[in-house]
Amino acid sequence: MSISDDLRTHAAAVIERLYDITDCDIPVEIPPRAELGDLAFPVAFDLAKRLKARTGQKQNPREIAARLAEGIRGVKGVARVEVAGPGYVNVYLDRAGYLLDAAPQARPLAPLLGGKIIVEHTAVNPNKAAHIGHVRNAVLGDTTVRLLRAAGEEVEVQNYIDNTGVQVADVVVGFRYIEKKSLEQIKAIERSDGQEKPDYFDYYCWDLYARVGDFYDEDRSRIELRTQTLHELEAGAGEVYEMADYISTRVLKCHLATMLRLGIEYDVLPRESDVLHLHIWERAFALLKERGGIEYESEGKHAGCWVMRAEAEVNHGELEATRGRGDAETRREESSSLNQRSGVRAAGERDEDEKDSAYEADKVIVRSNGTVTYTGKDIAFHLWKLGQLGIDFYYRPFHTYPDGHVVWITTAEAAENDPAHPRFGSGAAYFNVIDIGQSYPQHYVKLGVMAVDHDERVERSAHLGYEKVVLTAAAVEQLGQRLSEDDRRRGAVSMSGRKGLGVKADDLIDQLESSAMAEVSSRHPDLSEDDKRGTAHKIAVGALRYFLLKYSRTSVISFDFKEALSFEGETGPYIQYSVVRANSIFRKLEEAGLDPSAKELEGIEPGRLAELLSGEEGDDLWSLVYLAARLGDTVRGAVGALEPAIIAKWTFQLAQRFNLFYHNYHILSEKDAARRALLIAITTIVRRQLITALGVLGIEAPERM
Repeated sequence: MSISDDLRTHAAAVIERLYDITDCDIPVEIPPRAELGDLAFPVAFDLAKRLKARTGQKQNPREIAARLAEGIRGVKGVARVEVAGPGYVNVYLDRAGYLLDAAPQARPLAPLLGGKIIVEHTAVNPNKAAHIGHVRNAVLGDTTVRLLRAAGEEVEVQNYIDNTGVQVADVVVGFRYIEKKSLEQIKAIERSDGQEKPDYFDYYCWDLYARVGDFYDEDRSRIELRTQTLHELEAGAGEVYEMADYISTRVLKCHLATMLRLGIEYDVLPRESDVLHLHIWERAFALLKERGGIEYESEGKHAGCWVMRAEAEVNHGELEATRGRGDAETRREESSSLNQRSGVRAAGERDEDEKDSAYEADKVIVRSNGTVTYTGKDIAFHLWKLGQLGIDFYYRPFHTYPDGHVVWITTAEAAENDPAHPRFGSGAAYFNVIDIGQSYPQHYVKLGVMAVDHDERVERSAHLGYEKVVLTAAAVEQLGQRLSEDDRRRGAVSMSGRKGLGVKADDLIDQLESSAMAEVSSRHPDLSEDDKRGTAHKIAVGALRYFLLKYSRTSVISFDFKEALSFEGETGPYIQYSVVRANSIFRKLEEAGLDPSAKELEGIEPGRLAELLSGEEGDDLWSLVYLAARLGDTVRGAVGALEPAIIAKWTFQLAQRFNLFYHNYHILSEKDAARRALLIAITTIVRRQLITALGVLGIEAPERM
């Protein structure tokens, strides 16, 4: 718990004792200036309203604040409490005591949600190489996982694999009807251009997928080949299914390798084919009918369909607004694979699925021909996530990461089941990282789950929507792509797998590493090649992850190579360099024969320490300590808002403040032993918090830059 948590708990006890109120929300604010205190509680205003509603008599917020202030005085770590303005309770912390408590180690956070939280992210269609848009999904999801774990929560990481969808079917069409390859010939595909990427197969499929679009455009009757292939995939057996299974599995391995370069790992890979073949939908369908979640239409345009009624309070204007965001082709083809199981109509489906694009109030779950819409399958999958179906997949190990962590994959074959697998699913809540264009179908998924079992697990589950990544005109031209005049005027171009237009994730990482390698080599020519490569990799990952995290989820990111590769301004390398600077301070202290630890702080008399932390300079030093100590509150805030940009911005702000401290205070030349010990302690705290925050962002600080 943090000091603000301690004070909230104490304030709640005071409010219950004084006013017999047990459900009071106690907001905490950070005053804009040090003279106004370290924490401010505006709770007296809300209490005054509630007491007036109870008694009918007007209440004075300032008098309530005065009683609260009296009750808070004496709490450990509090120097004084004052009432300000019309009813604020301002708390001034014991700076010396707070510093001595914070210097040894940070206090871990206790979980607020409790139970296992399932985070589903990435879900790239296993039909070609991942691109920068997919990386945004994965980085947002991975950082959400890291935030939850930093907040003390138990997390299970899922990456849904749509191995029976349209995109996989199209690549199969490409291999069979354009290249006329057999399965054995596909297996023989190897990289022959001398590049370091171990498996070129996802790149090969990237180019082939773009060719399939042209193949269909040349003769629209060829779309029937896709429909036929989809039916063969859903059958779960035969030559076409085996080909699709090989293609999707091999591409999936490429995806895992790509994401691992960014420090992203998974716990389990649920496959669409297993959702179908294990009859998970049938169980969900029975529950939906039993609980009245869906109704059978006997007449009208939905005759013969099972539909879900929209709630009266649903704001369809807002849902319609979300539909207009983003490029339609990008949403259809590239939105994290989940588009295919979240309501976007595939070729060959019945007209009853048209409301996925029309955004009508009643959502078709089962079409008149008996087939299930993707929203229906998604409802079943999410009921499984929350343990509401009473059935499970079979599992087998799929891949072991270098750190020994095993990622499992689902299977429909009992003979393949490994009984040693962890227990997957049965979560206390789920968070889905899916592009914002899927807000409409995700809304109906949640309604379907709630129809079966409406409890707090469903209430706190959420769709983490995010906007797309587009390319600047300069980036497109740098990729050697031709721009239309319209695209050039717009200045940005949406990525399209059909057109083969986009920044492949591995290419981007390669370019970042190459640029970082050049910088490291120029600054540290004496480093070994392995050390240079290791440092360059950390810088590249820091640059990419921070670039994708510093924008709020609902911001469209306009990707540009120059901005992404910059080591100046609000970037990951800037924050990493702050840690490198702190490390250099401790290294130089050791070289000078001085104690680099914060232990000497304990030997300073409390009065002397309080003196050093008072006045204008003391306020400056304290503001840095207090900012660094608010990491826990920042993590909680980011989790509460489901917004990783909050922790990214805070980390950059702390790095900025530390760099000012680095320039203004010179520890090595400080003659006053007490003051030097204070500066060392502050540097210790800030370095630890920066490293911890970078870890939450998935960024590692190198030893030198």
